[in-house]
Formats: sequence, structure tokens, C-alpha cells
Amino acid sequence: MHPPPTQPCSSEPTLAASAWVLRFAPLIRTGAEVLDLACGGGRHTRALAAAGHRVLGVDRDALALQSLRGLPGVRTLQADLENAPWPLHQRFGAVVVTNYLWRALLPQIVRSVDEGGVLIYETFALGQQTVGRPARAEFLLRPGELLEAVRGELRVVAFEDGFQALPRPVFLQRICAVRECAPGSVSTDPPKYNL
Repeated sequence: MHPPPTQPCSSEPTLAASAWVLRFAPLIRTGAEVLDLACGGGRHTRALAAAGHRVLGVDRDALALQSLRGLPGVRTLQADLENAPWPLHQRFGAVVVTNYLWRALLPQIVRSVDEGGVLIYETFALGQQTVGRPARAEFLLRPGELLEAVRGELRVVAFEDGFQALPRPVFLQRICAVRECAPGSVSTDPPKYNL
């Protein structure tokens, strides 16, 4: 079960894209397919599609996905990620996850990042229960949990775990990590690492 919303519903198009996602979006290869997991109303789906990426927005809320249908470069998939088998059988040039945590999916999320691809993940961390919702431990990352999730699989580009006062008080954990190309593999469009 998802935690109750802590801000306006993510299906509202006025909700701005995460600064963390926008900061690391330039690492996504040109033309790469992006998975926006638990996308809600698609604030990141829209931003990434506007940047020229093909985006698959996945969420269990069919109503939230409706606003994304018909947008250029966007596909949607309604799926209950917590109560059904993993619905995707491919890897992506980028996987974006924000404000969502279902620990059982962390290994699959990491495996879904293709060679040369990037994982951009941001969600609530322990301490959040002192300033607002979600407050239940199952929806809050433990210290360093995202680092552990990518260890041995992806190279960490950036990681933060702490408190952010504005635009509202929140405890967050964030990671940007890349799957480096295997030695000897040839990429026709190498990832951009210009931060």
C-alpha cells in the first residue's frame, strides 16, 4: 500500500519535476528509453519526454496515467508493482523513481538499468516521521540503503541522505548511479558525463 500523499496529488501537472531528477537527466543517453516507475501523473515523464526521450510511465493508478496518453514519446503501463509479478522484461537507458519505496523491488529496479544507463532515485528517509508523512518505517529508507541497493552493480555518481528545509521540511535519500559498459563492449552513443 502506498503512503498517503504528503503534497498535492502527483497527477496534478503543476507539480514541478524534482531538482534531483533534472540535475542528472543530462546523463541519460540521447534517444534512450526511460522508465518512470510509480510515475503518478507524470511530472518526470513529461519533463523527460520534452527533453526528447522515449518514456514508459508505470503506475497502478489508471486515472493518473490518463493524462499522459497521447503525449509524444510517451507510453504508459498500468501495473500493481506490489501485488503482481514484475511486468517489465527489458532494460532501460534510465530508470527514474521518486517518492516511492517498495523494498522488494529494489533489486529488480537496479537490474533494469541497461549498460551505459543511469538510475535516478529519490524518496523519503528516516527522520521524515518527525516532520510529516509518510511516517511509517516501511516507507522510509534506512541510512545508506540506496547505496547498498546498487553496491556491486552500479557506479555511484552522487548520493545524499539528509534533511532539506525548502520548499518544505523533508528527510530524503537520493542517488544517481550508472551501469558502466562491460569491457570490450561497443556503444554507438556513449553516456554523457558532463555534470
